[in-house]
Amino acid sequence: MDIVFEIGQADDFDELEQLYNDLNDHLAEGVNYPGWKKGIYPVRQNAIDGVKHGNLYVAKHNNKIVGSIILSHEPEPAYYNAEWGFKSDYSDVFVVYTFVVHPKFFKCGVGKALMDFAIEHSIKSQVKSIRLDVYEGNIPAIKLYEKCGFKYIDTVDLGLGNYGLNWFRLYEKLL
Repeated sequence: MDIVFEIGQADDFDELEQLYNDLNDHLAEGVNYPGWKKGIYPVRQNAIDGVKHGNLYVAKHNNKIVGSIILSHEPEPAYYNAEWGFKSDYSDVFVVYTFVVHPKFFKCGVGKALMDFAIEHSIKSQVKSIRLDVYEGNIPAIKLYEKCGFKYIDTVDLGLGNYGLNWFRLYEKLL
């Protein structure tokens, strides 16, 4: 499957919002591994912020967005309590946010391609590691991250207990 990666643009907002809604509708119908909820996360504003900060990337197949990822230098506050591979002020670390694949493209290699892109882009950007968090019940994502060489660091509370999401596993890939 041919996938092209591009920096997200303002004219991607409608398509990204549709992807987020399609994904959340799909999750609501089956096993909601990440625990996301339509209208709460991810939403159009996540795409707007990612484009504004110049850190949202889209994966396109036949000119349609099939996935997206945000690579930020801003960690969740709970990250500061973990014992990472090295100490950092996050200027040399990317944190993965809003990693999404359209449900029509599940099990087609889009998620792996996005992760490979994130790793390649991080190396080019000369960051020393990629860090991420994943809801402990999100087994498919955990399997993907481990397959891509991410190492488990710790389990933390990101303050999302109101949504039934108490524990998140932190992962890191040193580059």
